[in-house]
Amino acid sequence: MSAYLITYDLNAQGQNYESVIKTIKECSVTWYSAWKSSYLIKSNMTSKQINDRISQYLDGNDTLLVIEVADNYNGRLIETDWDNVKQIFT
Repeated sequence: MSAYLITYDLNAQGQNYESVIKTIKECSVTWYSAWKSSYLIKSNMTSKQINDRISQYLDGNDTLLVIEVADNYNGRLIETDWDNVKQIFT
């Protein structure tokens, strides 16, 4: 199982955020998000498989990045958010 950071921008008006978010969650064993258009997930899928599933809901001018991440992180979050991040790596 791998951890991935997924970040996206849906640039056209009237985008289907609900389908994108639902698909991200369906690709996940567990997920966490404290950001508007970014998710940290744990998944049995590859980055390409996740990208392909989400891409069906994107337009040509939208952006998407699915990148595998390691258990080497740092940042500025509140304690409960850090607990959620740590959950992705356990």
